Amino acid sequence: MYEERLWPPTWAWLATTAFAATLGFAFWVPYGPTVGLAVGAAAVALTLVGLVGASGRVGLGQGVLRAGRARLPVSVVSAVTALDESAAHDLLGAGADARAFLFQRGWVRTAVRLDLDDPQDQVPYWFVSTRHPQDLAAAVEAARESG
Repeated sequence: MYEERLWPPTWAWLATTAFAATLGFAFWVPYGPTVGLAVGAAAVALTLVGLVGASGRVGLGQGVLRAGRARLPVSVVSAVTALDESAAHDLLGAGADARAFLFQRGWVRTAVRLDLDDPQDQVPYWFVSTRHPQDLAAAVEAARESG
């Protein structure tokens, strides 16, 4: 069993909240405090909802890896590789395969690569962002061995 939520970093929360507050102030000046506070509150709420929506979930349970809305049975995984920042960067750049499935969050620098052995699927591997690549790789390996 493995669960992880890939929350945006603190700077993203601060920057979007500051932008929303600035927008509220921009409406405060010409239209008064009621309109400014209403616009600012609505902008803060929308930016927070957007950040929560941008965060992704990675999970493993009952022999299925979940990356966002995507599902992958671990029975089709032939190899799992934990990727440090450098390896993940290379796999997203020059070493990338256009057919690969990417579950990538730009603020998460590490990932796992899951090579697939499924003749009915043309996807060669999954790239899944995770802050704990060693733990996720170990969990996938344990699920493969047990099932």
